[in-house]
Amino acid sequence: MLFNYQALENSGKQVAGSIEAISLDVAVGSLQKRGLIVAEIEPADKESWLSKIQFTSGVSHKDIVMLSRQMATLFEAQVSALKIFTLLSGEVENQTLKKSLVQVAEDLQAGNTISKALAKHPSIFSEFYVNMVKSGEETGKLNKTFDYLADYLDRNYEVVSKAKNALIYPAFVITVFIAVMALMFTVIIPKISLIIVESGQTIPLYTQIVFAVSDFIINYGIVLPVALIILGFFVVHYTRTVEGRRALARLKLSVPYVGNLYKKLYLSIIADNLNTMILSGISMIKAIEVTASVVGNEVYKQILEETLLAVKSGSSFSQSLSQYEEIPSILVQMIRVGEETGELGSILGTMAHFYQREVINAVDTLVGLIEPVMIVLLGIGVGVLMASVLIPIYDIANSAGL
Repeated sequence: MLFNYQALENSGKQVAGSIEAISLDVAVGSLQKRGLIVAEIEPADKESWLSKIQFTSGVSHKDIVMLSRQMATLFEAQVSALKIFTLLSGEVENQTLKKSLVQVAEDLQAGNTISKALAKHPSIFSEFYVNMVKSGEETGKLNKTFDYLADYLDRNYEVVSKAKNALIYPAFVITVFIAVMALMFTVIIPKISLIIVESGQTIPLYTQIVFAVSDFIINYGIVLPVALIILGFFVVHYTRTVEGRRALARLKLSVPYVGNLYKKLYLSIIADNLNTMILSGISMIKAIEVTASVVGNEVYKQILEETLLAVKSGSSFSQSLSQYEEIPSILVQMIRVGEETGELGSILGTMAHFYQREVINAVDTLVGLIEPVMIVLLGIGVGVLMASVLIPIYDIANSAGL
């Protein structure tokens, strides 16, 4: 970052100029080392009030992938770590990431390692990311490490986003359906019910139920959203506890079809994490420990934590995993082969790709099934509602005709 300054020499002569530094404090310190007394200093490119507005408080997955790619290229070109983070801090547009990179550069200048500097920003750089960088520092292969990280993040993002995007369409359709039904029950059905009741005709049971639901929504409609808000508050509070997180994790794995999709997703994350860390030279124990912390599901986290204790006690990784029904036998067998042949990293990579394909195929199948199923269910719902209203009207019309 460029700073313009005005300063005084020891002789009292006034001088002005500019200096490149990663922060204001570093710039002032550099000028003082030259024997200058700083009178005034400010950034050469002042930010406007508009540029200071942070529209997104977080750092996107794409930002981290691009950052990792850039760092891999710069380390390959043998650029110093301090220079890399100084350059990148001036290039990124996300203000949160920019501030973090500036602080990392300052920590590097103060003598910290890259992994220690990154570890101070856990909301941006996960424990997995930091441990990968630490391994790269120890092996002297930071360029390959950042390439591994970018590839891993790309794969992980593709699989996770594919699973999340599968829920967007049904969520949208259900929301529209609820809005349409609310309009029907609060505006249209009350007017029709007056006509049917005043006709004196016998009202069928299913029509009476529809009218009762309409009356309840009109008179007590506020109760439902308030009850949902209260229920949501207690659910969120419960899921923040260890017991609640485990209950939610088990529920996600037990839902028909969707639970199988989640299992494959978590297995792909476990296999991919272990593959990436083992191939980077990280010990098996550390790889299991880190994977347990980032897997994203309390059930599999508990399995990995218990497996870690067993491995520390002398048991093999495959033998420790074999006692859990959540771990497929094919994965256990492949891990056993990897342990026996010394190719555990590459075999885990193969299994990671296998489960990633399984997740993508399962999501594609789910998306293909969702549309016809939703159409049928919505058709049935609208059909029942319309029939309950139109049949009495039809009876009134026939009576009038007679």
